[in-house]
Amino acid sequence: MNLGAAGRRVLVTGGAGFLGSRVTALLADHPDVDVVLCGDLRESDVPGVVSVHVDVTDPLALPDLLRLHRIDSVVHLAAIVNPGRDVQGEFRVDVQGSSNVLAACVDAGVRRLVVSSSGAAYGYHPDNPPWIGEDDALRGNDQFPYSRHKRMIEELLAAARSTHPALEQVIFRIGTILGPTVRNQITALWDAKRILHIAGSESPFVFVWVDDVAAAMVRAAVGDGPAGIYNVAGDGALTVPEIARRLRKPLLTVPAPLLAIALAIGSALRLTEHGPEKIRFLRYRPVLRNDRLKEEFGYVPRLTSSEAFEEYLRTHPGVVRAD
Repeated sequence: MNLGAAGRRVLVTGGAGFLGSRVTALLADHPDVDVVLCGDLRESDVPGVVSVHVDVTDPLALPDLLRLHRIDSVVHLAAIVNPGRDVQGEFRVDVQGSSNVLAACVDAGVRRLVVSSSGAAYGYHPDNPPWIGEDDALRGNDQFPYSRHKRMIEELLAAARSTHPALEQVIFRIGTILGPTVRNQITALWDAKRILHIAGSESPFVFVWVDDVAAAMVRAAVGDGPAGIYNVAGDGALTVPEIARRLRKPLLTVPAPLLAIALAIGSALRLTEHGPEKIRFLRYRPVLRNDRLKEEFGYVPRLTSSEAFEEYLRTHPGVVRAD
C-alpha cells in the first residue's frame, strides 16, 4: 500500500463479502491507495485492510467515520445479493442503506461514490431491445423487489447528481456475476437434471467473471475511469440451449402458460417460493451492451460471457453431466 500523502483513501461497504473482499484486496495492493476500510458487519481477513463495523441501515453510522479517516472514495457494495421473502428487510438494506451512504458522502465531502447496480434495474420486459444500453429507460419491475429496489436506488442517485454535482458518481449496472463460490437462483437452474427452457423465448444470459467486476470497481475508486454509468458484462451472450449443450443436459421446454399454472399451484402449496411472475425473469432478461464500459470508461473485461461460463464450470466440476 502506498505510504505517500496523495494516495486515495477508500471505504468499501460490504467489503467482507464475495465481491467486496476481492475489491478490498486489489485496493490494498494498488500503488495509488493509502487506506482501505472494509465497512461491514463482518471482519475482513484481507491483509492491509482495516475492518470497521458498519451497518448501512443506520443513518448515523457513516458521516463521522468518513471524516475521521478522511475518506475520499466510497465503493458501495452492501446489498442483499440473494433476495428471499423478507422484502422489508431487503428494502432497508438496499434502498434506505444506499440513501444513507449517499447522504453521508455528501455530508463528509467525499469526492467519488462507486455503486454496484444491476442490469435488473432495466427490468424484465417483452419490449426490451435485443441489446440494452445505458441510455435505455430504467423501468424495473414492481413484482420483483430486487429489480424495483435497484431502480429506486438509481433514482436517488440521479437526483443527487443534480443537487450535489461535486460528488462524482460511477454506477455499474452489472450482468450475472460468476465466480468460484457463486450459488444463486440462476446457477440453481443449472443443477437440475434438465435445463428449463420457455418455449419461444430466446432471452440469453450475459455473464461477467467476479475478478473483472472487481477490477472495474478499483479503476473507478482510484479515479482512473471517468464518472458515469456503465453496463458491466463480458462480450457476447449465451442462450439457454447453448448452456444446456455445454452442460450435456437435455432441455425441458415448457410453454409459458403451462409453467405459469405450475408455479401458481406450487406457490399456493408452498412447494416453491417462485410464483408465476417469475416467468418474466426467465423470458425477458436485459441483455447488456458493454461498449461504453470499454470505449469510455476504458476497461475491457478479461473474459467474455462464454469464457466466464467456462471458468464457472471449471470451478464447479459437478455441474456438467458426466458421460
